[in-house]
Amino acid sequence: MIEDNYTLLPSGVLAFGKNLKKQNVDERVRRWHENITNMAFFLILAGSQTAEIEGISAAGSSAASRRYTAVADAELLLKGPNFPKRWPLPPLPAGISPALISFVASNFLKIKPKIITAGLLQTPPFPYVSLESPDMGPARCLSSGNAMERTRVRLLLDGGFKIGRKLKSSLLITECVPGGTSTAFAVLSGLGINVNGLISGSHRTPPSELKKQLVRDGLQAAKLKENPSSVDLMSAVGDPFQPIAVGLLMGAIESRQEILLGGGCQMLAVLALALNEIEAESRAEFVSKILIGTTAWLVDESLSSAGNRHTFVHLMNHVANHFKVNFLGLASGYRFKESKQKVLRDYEIGYVKEGVGAGALSLLAQIKGLTQKEMIERCDTEVDNLIKSNNKKL
Repeated sequence: MIEDNYTLLPSGVLAFGKNLKKQNVDERVRRWHENITNMAFFLILAGSQTAEIEGISAAGSSAASRRYTAVADAELLLKGPNFPKRWPLPPLPAGISPALISFVASNFLKIKPKIITAGLLQTPPFPYVSLESPDMGPARCLSSGNAMERTRVRLLLDGGFKIGRKLKSSLLITECVPGGTSTAFAVLSGLGINVNGLISGSHRTPPSELKKQLVRDGLQAAKLKENPSSVDLMSAVGDPFQPIAVGLLMGAIESRQEILLGGGCQMLAVLALALNEIEAESRAEFVSKILIGTTAWLVDESLSSAGNRHTFVHLMNHVANHFKVNFLGLASGYRFKESKQKVLRDYEIGYVKEGVGAGALSLLAQIKGLTQKEMIERCDTEVDNLIKSNNKKL
């Protein structure tokens, strides 16, 4: 127990949020423990020209490499390090793709995602569902104030909703969207939530000033009316992932499913966009079936610009306060301090932190009994396998 907003569960998973009630937390975790093998698991891949801004993202060390990050990460998650892949992982400044962690956890859980794509420049070499014409391409940079046409946003939103409404089991939503923390920053700001200094990213030290300038430029260019709709906000400064995820979330709530949002500020943005479209008196019931699932590295991060510890928890509670509700978050307790692989130990000093559902899948594996020692050993082995696989190509 760190303070009132945190509760360490017997599995090693950390629960966090305002007004935590242990009995409620235990019951919701128990339901997920029972439903893991039957849940609907979606990975949404999307593209935005925001990712091509120099210095905006470390999900690939160059703008060119970030154009195929999403497909490469998904291919690693689906096939694992040992199998030949069409798209190599893009070089990173440090660390290794969180898709490797997601692969280890999902392999332990014996689950695989269904892939939904929008705005990619590549045709994925694996089965996927596209809710729009592949000719649409990435969203424009958020700084344009005209990221997507409203008709496109509506199409993606409706497509996600139809999938969610048909679900008969719990739902896990994950994502891979280079530049996505910047578009999350933008839509949260557009909702009137001051998140300056609270948005993380794949860099060890996120480029907060660069993101702030892009958001300022985008919102000024958009000339949105007061209290804009979520569709207008996503059209102005969003990315294709957001309407798909918002639709999925709202459809799943209508079909009365439990939902785990796997990620950090991008998932908070999705939840905020959904709440923006719901009557105030219905919001508490809406969030009662939703959990945010992430990593210990993100929860432990304390951005100097925020002036407080545990920046993500502060951000989550800040967004919740805006809508006068309480969110419940869960963080995997896995750490890599004892790993023999430097690329995994890099997570401990602030690199990468989260992505491709690494936190949500890890905490589900932890709930199901995968120990810290076993997780490290499995991840160490898969890093070795990935290195061997890459060497065979040389």
